[in-house]
Amino acid sequence: MLEKNTGFQMLNKKALITGGSGDLGRAIAKQLAEDGYEVWIHANRQLEKAERLAQQINQKGGRAYSICFDITNIQAVEQAIETLLKSGPIQVLVNNAGVHDDTVMAGMTHEQWQHVLDVSLNGFFNITQPLLLPMTRKRWGRIINIASVAGIMGNRGQTNYAAAKAGLIGASKSLALELASRQITVNVVAPGVMEGDMAEKSFTQERVKQIVPMQRLGKPQEVADLVSFLASEKASYITGQTLSINGGMV
Repeated sequence: MLEKNTGFQMLNKKALITGGSGDLGRAIAKQLAEDGYEVWIHANRQLEKAERLAQQINQKGGRAYSICFDITNIQAVEQAIETLLKSGPIQVLVNNAGVHDDTVMAGMTHEQWQHVLDVSLNGFFNITQPLLLPMTRKRWGRIINIASVAGIMGNRGQTNYAAAKAGLIGASKSLALELASRQITVNVVAPGVMEGDMAEKSFTQERVKQIVPMQRLGKPQEVADLVSFLASEKASYITGQTLSINGGMV
């Protein structure tokens, strides 16, 4: 947690967290702000949550801004990128935005398939591609993509989500090869079942004990700590990797 009146030493580097108003995004934004980054918290339908989070960070000595746009809308993305780049490049990008629309594939509609891929995979391309050249000119950057254990081992009722997250892992490996010579790392964090509204609705305590060897839900702060490490100089020689954080599920 951020400590009040700490007087953070700012790094003069900007971080963008897509899907920053959700449980994971909120923890990541707070941690990167504590680490000294100027954080931009993206939201689409939950702008008020992003605004409140930015206000909390600013009140406790950090520097944060909220920004609202639909990452599946190219025109909206272009306008947002223009705003984001006015004060310099984004040097830490956390692609966290994603959606679920679960059902077994036999009953899945084209719309369910397309929407999940549009947000979780196409959204990654839409926001990342225009930020690459400004980042490479600085010859330093961190791209951290939030996937899922479903993208590694699959999950019943989530063929759309698993496909999107598996695609994100593959894209990250290729992008890491393209950017390594510019001192830009690209890595994937693949969480398992994490604390938050979604898990509370979908998993009983008994079910968690059955599927997670550590017999508990993961904490958003644990993901944020891993993102913090990957964004730091300590992780400068780590790229193209998928780091699972799932209590031993796979």
